[in-house]
Amino acid sequence: MKRFLNRLLPKSWRSDIVTIPVIRLHGTIMPGGGPFRPSLSLASTAGPIEKAFSFDAPAVAISINSPGGSPVQSRLIFRRIRDLATEKNKKVLVFVEDVAASGGYMIAVAGDEIFADPSSIVGSIGVVSASFGFPELLKKIGVERRVHTAGQNKAVLDPFKPEKKEDIERLKALQLEVHETFIDLVKDRRGAKLKDDADLFTGLFWTGKKGLELGLVDALGDMRSVLRARFGPKTQLKLITAPRGLFGRFGWFGSSRGGFSAPEIAAAAASGVIDAAEERALWARFGL
Repeated sequence: MKRFLNRLLPKSWRSDIVTIPVIRLHGTIMPGGGPFRPSLSLASTAGPIEKAFSFDAPAVAISINSPGGSPVQSRLIFRRIRDLATEKNKKVLVFVEDVAASGGYMIAVAGDEIFADPSSIVGSIGVVSASFGFPELLKKIGVERRVHTAGQNKAVLDPFKPEKKEDIERLKALQLEVHETFIDLVKDRRGAKLKDDADLFTGLFWTGKKGLELGLVDALGDMRSVLRARFGPKTQLKLITAPRGLFGRFGWFGSSRGGFSAPEIAAAAASGVIDAAEERALWARFGL
């Protein structure tokens, strides 16, 4: 409405300031998350995404810096962005910072255009499952593993038992289905821009400069420079943030029901350590 009214004014009275809402999608992509280890998920990003698309602006800018994570949450975030872009008839401009890989790249292709720094990392269009195996550990410490199930496949890939060939084959079949979904999504969004390269969907990743050659990104550049070149030198960027977080909502050390108990704090801290290890492993794959 503001832009419409602005066009009705005499040219000399019109404001040439354009405000572009900016969403920062930075971090690993995981369901849930917690006070000690926030993560990207539909639940944590839906608010800022919907708020950004409610702005009277010609486009929405998204800054992405993510090594990936949950394929489900990645696709849900992608889908929410595309649905709102269609509903609000707005262009989506995505800007890659350090990395948009795996699930991070899945979200990036929600953009009508993708920009990256020459040294950004993009790609990694594949699926990975990682865990540890401890089949000999229990014997060494004198502990007996007891697992009782109703259903012969309820304890597949138990880390305390040797791997079974049929379990690995089943896992790989699931990975292939998820991988095909990822590939179809990228092809649908990038289309003829993608180069015919045998390595494109193997899980390899590249710099932004090489990604431009392969059609994974549209151009090299940073957000402020690109937006000002496109919408004018007086273009302003408006960062859209989530509602008040844990401490702003509940106070520094209290919750809505009168404070966190010691077991709750300990459990959250322990969970945070595990999540931090998983997050560190995701970033480390790209040398970050």
